[in-house]
Amino acid sequence: MIDYINLGATLFVPSTHKNLTPILKQEKYPNLKSIVIDAEDGINDNEHQDAKKNIQDIVQNYKKNSLLVFIRPRDTKDLKEFLTYTNIDKIDGFILPKFSLDNADAYLELLSKSKHSFMPSIEGSELFDTDALRRLRDKLLKHKERIVLVRFGLEDMLKQLGMKRSCEYSIFDYAVCASVLGNFLAAFKSVGFGVSGGVYPYFNDKDGFIKDVKRDLKEGLFSKTIIHPSQIDLVNQVYKVSKNELDEAKKLLKSSDAVINLDGKMGEVKTMSPYSKEIIKRAEVYGIKEL
Repeated sequence: MIDYINLGATLFVPSTHKNLTPILKQEKYPNLKSIVIDAEDGINDNEHQDAKKNIQDIVQNYKKNSLLVFIRPRDTKDLKEFLTYTNIDKIDGFILPKFSLDNADAYLELLSKSKHSFMPSIEGSELFDTDALRRLRDKLLKHKERIVLVRFGLEDMLKQLGMKRSCEYSIFDYAVCASVLGNFLAAFKSVGFGVSGGVYPYFNDKDGFIKDVKRDLKEGLFSKTIIHPSQIDLVNQVYKVSKNELDEAKKLLKSSDAVINLDGKMGEVKTMSPYSKEIIKRAEVYGIKEL
């Protein structure tokens, strides 16, 4: 099972991109931890057949390394085809785009015949329907051990609301978006699923991007969808933990008491253990912040 903490910045690369092969070989962007080979929204309709042929060629010749590699098919038809490709087992998993009550069973049935991990991406009307979210969540719970995390379509949400995001604000600063995402987080994180951060659409705004990743962490989101390689090291840096955070996490997990003193703060061992374990894992993967 893949721990979502290991995903870091997830770079979406069109499956027709000229640099895809050197990225997969880690010749380019060696600090990148995860990549999505995109055969969906990242390509035009007239490129679809070429995109699939390129994926077939890449998979056939792919040699596994430390980079986590996922493929985003266009739909269940694409997924069914991709699963027949030679050496497809070397790929870590799939993004399931536009995952909905209409196609969930078909997606899950196809994947029941493989051992791949996957990340469903909920992008449609279910985002605004708490009952529909609960029904999707219940379907996914049966496959929890294979789900790295759950994703949401941030731009798709804005499209359905007729809104455009400004780089001056976090998505959580918009009342309706905060409500939608709050319900989403409550539905999935309450039963142990990780939830990824949405895309930040301005790739030339370093300060705004860092602020956005920090807000993601504050709201309980982890793993950042990125659209430009310049954002890789920024995410890796933000995901480092402070020495104080690490010391508190270790102290809490080592304690045999039910409640401990964390520098004047109450530390309930049972309730704070999951977060403490995440802090320790982040320190192992991303390191400690320098003073």
